[in-house]
Amino acid sequence: MKPKVLVSDNLSPSALKVFRDRGIQVDFEPELGKDKKNLAERIGDYDGLAIRSATKVTPNILKRANKLKVIGRAGIGIDNIDKVAASKKGVIVMNTPLGNMITTAEHAIAMMFAVARQIPAANNSTHAGKWEKSKFMGVELTNKIIGVIGAGNIGGVVCERARALKMKVVAYDPYLSEEKAKNLSIKKVELEELLEGSDFITLHVPLTDQTRNILNKENIEKLKPGVRIINCARGGLVDELALAEAIKDGRVAGAAFDVFLTEPAIESPLFNLPNVICTPHLGAATKEAQENVAIQVAEQISDYLINGAVVNALNMPSITAEESKIMTPWLLLAGHLGTFVGQLTQEPIKAINILYDGSVSSMNLEALNCSVIAGIMRTSNPDVNLVSAPIVAKDRGIKISTTTQDKSGVFAAYIKVTVVTETMERSVAGTVFSDDKPRFIQIKGINIDAEVGQHMLYTTNVDTPGIIGVLGKTMAENGVNIANFTLGRSKVGGEAIALLYLDTPITNEIRNILLSTGVFNQVRALEFDVNY
Repeated sequence: MKPKVLVSDNLSPSALKVFRDRGIQVDFEPELGKDKKNLAERIGDYDGLAIRSATKVTPNILKRANKLKVIGRAGIGIDNIDKVAASKKGVIVMNTPLGNMITTAEHAIAMMFAVARQIPAANNSTHAGKWEKSKFMGVELTNKIIGVIGAGNIGGVVCERARALKMKVVAYDPYLSEEKAKNLSIKKVELEELLEGSDFITLHVPLTDQTRNILNKENIEKLKPGVRIINCARGGLVDELALAEAIKDGRVAGAAFDVFLTEPAIESPLFNLPNVICTPHLGAATKEAQENVAIQVAEQISDYLINGAVVNALNMPSITAEESKIMTPWLLLAGHLGTFVGQLTQEPIKAINILYDGSVSSMNLEALNCSVIAGIMRTSNPDVNLVSAPIVAKDRGIKISTTTQDKSGVFAAYIKVTVVTETMERSVAGTVFSDDKPRFIQIKGINIDAEVGQHMLYTTNVDTPGIIGVLGKTMAENGVNIANFTLGRSKVGGEAIALLYLDTPITNEIRNILLSTGVFNQVRALEFDVNY
């Protein structure tokens, strides 16, 4: 029987042709994407679901999806898919992360031209029968300094285009290697230098805890007078109210925004301000981009349903069915090890060294490597998946090395991950016990035995009495329950660590309380996707 795929959003006819040419029965019913009840009633007939942003794949829909094997999102964002529910149901979630890269970068460049020459306002004035030539004095882009916040896939294209326009390009990206910066002919700088020296600033980073309000009121006050801001990345990266005040004060000469904190954006502090250009999230809205992502998602779904090939999966590694029974807990461990060192490493990573000891060394190391790298990369780029992670790492000039060895200690097998930066090395090791639960067994060469939890607290200190009391008392006073508490030390009076598995996340307030005691060298809140 032919596999059946439902297309519940508007996709290009080219995508439908891909399905049919590969012998897959496809039903094109874009109206279902906005009808949750009807979609839930129909989804049980299909092996695959191809969507864009209109379709919301909820737990209720997945509950009825008894045949569904794969969901393909034509685009990058999967906020409209309950990934955890899909994973529990055994449904693969795919996206197309690179299909709209060029289009989004071009929109940012177009917005920069428009704000530099006040084109929308001049257009409206001329259409109104006015001839206000002297009113719309612009600036050239040539020889201007453009500050690019985030030099990944899209930001890298913007850098190339800006260089072609004879602009001087500086970039802030903690994960950008010096080699990649050199290849792009750009100067890597710290954020403060970028803010103080740029004539134009364009943002190309995902919205994470680290990037949220990266242009807040404090940083906006540091901006070079007359700067122009472009945001075609994500709403929430810029404090819109603070920026509006800076525009009213004349400190910022203009802004061009394609994304907003709340979308659809029916109101914003930026609306109706002079030389502020706003578009309704058009970054990926070109015929070419929509064609690209539609064809890509059709090809990926088809490949999986026909050949079992997994590409750009966000919740499953590229492994065979036979391997998955044995490897699943080790893949979880590999991802947790990467996530651990990724969250603790705040400077560009030059190398990732992965050691496989014992029986794990004979498993699918490519899939395990991808899980480690994805865990590290997701700290700065949540859109990275197991397939694209090695590409992202390579693009950033990160060298990956893998070592295998026979059983060397008390554990039948373990994985050790070491990241190397310009100034330090950091390592963490883990194993899987007979209960199939991943555990951390060594951090920075210090032996421990710690269960992995969603919310964890990591501290370092000089080995001294009273640490347990300080941590326990602080957690208790702030209503945080400790599920598991692990200590380790290098030697008596030497370096010591603590790893706490908590029922609730650690707030910045609690972290500051611990740091204020003066007994800790480092206090870090860690988060792990235990549902992955």
